[in-house]
Amino acid sequence: MAPALTQGRALELAAEQLRQRPWQALALEPAIPIDALPSPALLLDAAAFERNLLRMADFLGARGKGFRPHAKTHKCPLIAHRQLALGAAGVCTAKVSEALVMINAGIDRVLVTSPVVTPDKVALLHALAADASQLDVVVDSDLGLELLRSGASPDAPVGVLVDVDVAMGRTGTRDVDRILRLAEGAADTPGLRFRGVQHYAGQVMHVEGYERRRDKSLALWERVAELVEQLSRHGFAPEVVTGGGTGTFDIDCDVDCITDLQVGSYIFMDEEYLRIGGSGSRRFDAFEVSLQVALTAISQPRDGAITVDGGYKAFASDSVEPVPLDLPSVRFRFAGDEHGVLILEPGAQEPLLGSRQRFVVPHCDPTVNLYDYYWVCEDGLATSVWPIAARGCSW
Repeated sequence: MAPALTQGRALELAAEQLRQRPWQALALEPAIPIDALPSPALLLDAAAFERNLLRMADFLGARGKGFRPHAKTHKCPLIAHRQLALGAAGVCTAKVSEALVMINAGIDRVLVTSPVVTPDKVALLHALAADASQLDVVVDSDLGLELLRSGASPDAPVGVLVDVDVAMGRTGTRDVDRILRLAEGAADTPGLRFRGVQHYAGQVMHVEGYERRRDKSLALWERVAELVEQLSRHGFAPEVVTGGGTGTFDIDCDVDCITDLQVGSYIFMDEEYLRIGGSGSRRFDAFEVSLQVALTAISQPRDGAITVDGGYKAFASDSVEPVPLDLPSVRFRFAGDEHGVLILEPGAQEPLLGSRQRFVVPHCDPTVNLYDYYWVCEDGLATSVWPIAARGCSW
């Protein structure tokens, strides 16, 4: 079998598996106490989660900006539906597989924020467009555009955003001629529609100190605004200028050319974000911690330390460790894949063996990807289960 056909068949098999995944909520009657959940358990505090959702929607709405939340954070169609209900312009997905899960669950406005340059994934994008009211994808290369053009159909149009890179150096293009060429090619192709520009500066999201973060982000957006102006002068005025994130939500909202922000972590919060500081505060406290992991104290091999049943398979961390919520004078230390050790200060309260302990996660996005579902909790009780239907969707 030819390589292209083999590749397409493999993707079809993978896609069919994703379509069969459950995504609806499962109500728990009666509710289950957190202490009775099997650990490690991924908890979602329903009240704090809802307040975070409303806070972002209200904040941006009052400033005339939209929001296009990134579903790579939660990978859960139920959460995406709630975000759309609060007025989101759509949701973002990092990969085509995430888009498939969202569209399969009735999320009909999706932007794929990573370039797609293989025929099998482009073919799947065109197929998904038939089930979405608006499916968009970014492009940053002639190859990516050519593949999109080859399968485009006016019956299921795909929106195209040019991915603009200013400084990050991950995806996107800085070449002005290419930006114009990609916009023109999308605009001139039946079945494609030039929609606008994406710019994401991930390197700015976790800059510590509000003023430093503000200066860096606004300087980058000034350069993007110049590119947007050039597009407009050539007859390709962007309908959408999207980007930014949780770390700069209260900074980028002042940028005139931006139409909507790709915020993600605001719904959960994590320790990496909490440490960057906010406007007038040492901690980034604009949103509440709603996502937690519950572990069980299982051993005490020596004085001053308690072992819990979660390590690298329970938390994903780029730079920091989980932070105990119930024991403020205790420090978590990774002790391998399956375990962590709580280091106790002299005189600190010792958790009892068998007790549940809750933790702020280091980095929410990849931690969520370690679990099959959220235990949605109210007043210390798990009241429902929400599947993380796009878990592992990395293609």
